[in-house]
Amino acid sequence: MRRIPFACNLDCGAGCALIAEYENNKILRVTENPLAGEYLAGCIRGYQIDRAQHAQDRLTKPLIRTGPRGSGEYKETTWDEALDYVASNLLKIREQYGPEAVLHLGGSGASRGTLHNTKNTVVRFLSLYGGYTGRFFSYSTAATTYATPFVLGTNQAGVDADSLENSKLIILWGANVVDNRFGSLLEKRLRELKSRGVKIIVVEPRRTRTVKTLGTDWVQVYPGTDSALMLAVLYELLRNDLVQRDYIEKYSFGFNRLEEYVTGEIDGVPKTPEWAEAICGTPSNRIRWLAKLYGETHPTALIPGLSIQRTLGGEEAVRLSVALQTATGNIGVTGGSSGTYISTLPGPAMGSLPMPENPKGIEVPTYTWPHAVLEGKAGGFPSDIKAVYNVGGNYLNQGSDIKLNIKAFESLEFSVCHERFLTPTALYCDVVLPVTTFLERDDIIRGGGNFILYSNKVYDPISDVKSDYEIFCLLSERMGFGDAYSEGRTMDGWLRKFVEDSEVPDYEEFKQNGIHLGLDQKRTAFSDFIEDPDKYPLNTPSGKIQISSETYARTGGSAFPVYKPVSLSEEYPLRMITPKSRYRINSTNYNIAWFREREEQALWIHPVDAEKRGITEGKQVLISSPQGAVLIEAHVTEDMMEGVVCLLEGAWMRFNDEGVEVNGSVNVLTSTVPTLPSHGSRTHSVNVQVQLA
Repeated sequence: MRRIPFACNLDCGAGCALIAEYENNKILRVTENPLAGEYLAGCIRGYQIDRAQHAQDRLTKPLIRTGPRGSGEYKETTWDEALDYVASNLLKIREQYGPEAVLHLGGSGASRGTLHNTKNTVVRFLSLYGGYTGRFFSYSTAATTYATPFVLGTNQAGVDADSLENSKLIILWGANVVDNRFGSLLEKRLRELKSRGVKIIVVEPRRTRTVKTLGTDWVQVYPGTDSALMLAVLYELLRNDLVQRDYIEKYSFGFNRLEEYVTGEIDGVPKTPEWAEAICGTPSNRIRWLAKLYGETHPTALIPGLSIQRTLGGEEAVRLSVALQTATGNIGVTGGSSGTYISTLPGPAMGSLPMPENPKGIEVPTYTWPHAVLEGKAGGFPSDIKAVYNVGGNYLNQGSDIKLNIKAFESLEFSVCHERFLTPTALYCDVVLPVTTFLERDDIIRGGGNFILYSNKVYDPISDVKSDYEIFCLLSERMGFGDAYSEGRTMDGWLRKFVEDSEVPDYEEFKQNGIHLGLDQKRTAFSDFIEDPDKYPLNTPSGKIQISSETYARTGGSAFPVYKPVSLSEEYPLRMITPKSRYRINSTNYNIAWFREREEQALWIHPVDAEKRGITEGKQVLISSPQGAVLIEAHVTEDMMEGVVCLLEGAWMRFNDEGVEVNGSVNVLTSTVPTLPSHGSRTHSVNVQVQLA
């Protein structure tokens, strides 16, 4: 039996160092790489990766569409015919409309690779093609990516999980770390903290696996109202003199403006626990309890999930979580945190595929890409889009308002994607090019911590599939810039160059071990700033934590963080959340029965809300929103907050003859109206009605 180091390269927050125990051309078992240390742990998706590798519906031949888009009618063809067809259509689009008529989609499939990267390979290709219409920010992190630099001067604001060994209190705010990966080490580290008696507070509208297995307390809150709860916590901290005044004065700017807002001096509305209870559904006594525990316990790590910024007003929750950690003196302190997404510190230095600038220099918000396609310049967008090049993304299914996304794809003159399976997005593409998995190629993977991973090829590629890099080399040759794309390097040549440009001392040793650890595994962002703020100022106008920012205000927001109301209506009186599945990475794995069968796709609804509607366990219900309707079974459970329902995202869409979605693909219900000013996702701000079908 051979033991082959490889790295999971799915689009989650981890990037795990794993070992394939391999014999007779088959993986027998997947385990952790022991060189990664005792706290690194993989997850069920990585342990069972062979199920996707050998799935019966894996694409093995290039496909060219022969029927209507979405019909699934394709012919299998040769690589020469498929690549000639793609090249000729791209050249025609460029000649007739200019290269900016091509929109780049995708980038989420293998997003950690330094060579086989589903964003970098296509961006490099389209830049050499003459340019393209790009996108800014992502579905995952738009509001936090946008807002954090205004407050902290950078997005590299996390902590290493090992630094939490000194934490006295953990607050997981919308962070379901058991089902979703916040790096490879966090869950196991938190389990140890809990065993030592450290309290772990989980703030969520749903009793998740994290609440059940890690949490010591569950604080319920309506989705989209986290900022109201944060303001009320801050009110109590101020009222009880539990803020660190010296710390605030030394390290922050503009806190006084936020304090005036919290106490009601600005708008006449004190942000009391009673005020917040009416908005966020959290009992005022629970708010007082949380604030007292928080203010009296130091150091505290407040770890927000990305869920709280995927709401209308998500930018405010991002800024307020930093403000809370500032008020309590927990930023830059070992065992504390900056109040931002934890997995944002850089790993060891490593080379990567050079990325030329987009010659056209234009981009649109990711969240509103279908509007850019359908409306173009007449709608205020920078280009008229005629084609889409999609690599490693199921945007038609995963973008909000699926019916609008279908219209956008149907309006295109040409569309091409690289895929392993015939996803809903692939079904609307003119050409589908079959690609390798990360088990079928060598690569260097950026890990979810202060380490870098070598991922060895475990299997030879199945017949007639190619890597994204190989496909773009062949296309570039056909289009006249092959030498510029490859720079004359093989895949192995690139990987060796990346290591030459890195801090890794020896390529062969790295390949054999599968991991290189950074020297410091207990980093805390801004510790140098806290030690000497004059010597190590932040990259903000004040050089300090910018609680109030006139620069931010000029972008359309408030200078200091505020609560932005989210309204309901009689027609759509329930709040819906759309969290991730434990067994999928977004929509990846939905087509694999083994994964799909382990977590039922059903609507979670509280017994009180169910009884009002005559709904019982297992009954078919119709969920409706202004965007569409979904038919699905009900799961009646007290694990759901009253007034809130839940449908996991990632199911592949399927419509019945009446145009109702029947697989539970939640983006039939979501809206493309973004949270502003980030133009980010608001997929936890969905108002719906539920009734018996």
